[in-house]
Amino acid sequence: MTSATGSSQASAEAAEDAEDGAYAATERTVPTRSRDRAAYDHETVHAILDAGYVCHLGFVRDGAPVVLPTLYGRVGDRLYLHGSTGSRPLRMAGATPDPGLAVCVTVTHVDGLVLARSAFHHSINYRSVVVHGTAHQVTDQAEKTAALDALVDQVLPGRAADSRPGNAKELAATAVIRLDLREVSAKIRTGGPNDEPEDLALPYWSGVLPVAPVYGAPIPSDDLAPGTTLPAYLSALSPATED
Repeated sequence: MTSATGSSQASAEAAEDAEDGAYAATERTVPTRSRDRAAYDHETVHAILDAGYVCHLGFVRDGAPVVLPTLYGRVGDRLYLHGSTGSRPLRMAGATPDPGLAVCVTVTHVDGLVLARSAFHHSINYRSVVVHGTAHQVTDQAEKTAALDALVDQVLPGRAADSRPGNAKELAATAVIRLDLREVSAKIRTGGPNDEPEDLALPYWSGVLPVAPVYGAPIPSDDLAPGTTLPAYLSALSPATED
């Protein structure tokens, strides 16, 4: 159990980290291998989080680990995740008398397949963020509404303002959890394969196959109201698409 002194010290360290523009490295966020690939500065961490919208939420249920894919949204130094009010992890995050759920959230982007001459040195180029902490259920309605808007805009910036907000019934059926960005690290791999010197003459192709997401042309729904035009935030993703 954390003492009051320990909590105060942690708060002071968090405040100092915020001023320094970096998250404090901890035993859980320092990798055991390839430490040179780790980063803790806010700019790097936020850029990786902002480039995605799918995360994996890990927690312990009935003594066993569970990892679930879900959507997230970032607002400042907080992540928001949502689901049904019947969702096990969301209910656990709001349980009493000890609210809060210990979680680990990960976000990963694959940027390239690294093909080496040897099977052992095959790898991927990637950007990832790992967040440890305690998630809490959001009960303030204003914060909940802002969090849900952030989730929609995380997937497609500009969409929240271009759709009907949730009504009272929908909001009552939706739970949102909040995870503060405190114990955070990013890890990045770039560059080509690390072949052994004795393998360089082998007759196998070696290099990187880039990987990147591609958006197709938007497909309108069959019941789209006549005269509804393609919004700019969609046409910008598909430059060749005509309205």
